[in-house]
Amino acid sequence: MRKLIFASVSALALLAVAACSDSGSGSDSTTTQSTTPPATEQPAPATPEATPPADNTMQPQPAPSSPAPAN
Repeated sequence: MRKLIFASVSALALLAVAACSDSGSGSDSTTTQSTTPPATEQPAPATPEATPPADNTMQPQPAPSSPAPAN
């Protein structure tokens, strides 16, 4: 059991050293940000206003003047 704990601690220490150590080449050439400026962005053209709806030819039917027949 003691060997297992010692091996786990050793492996964890080795991973910590590997993660925190420098690459060894002297300079880090990686970056997380863009190095070229973005292209000038043109504002999107304004969307044209919606066309007004066509004349409403679907008029509601007038109510019948006579009541419906009773069954």
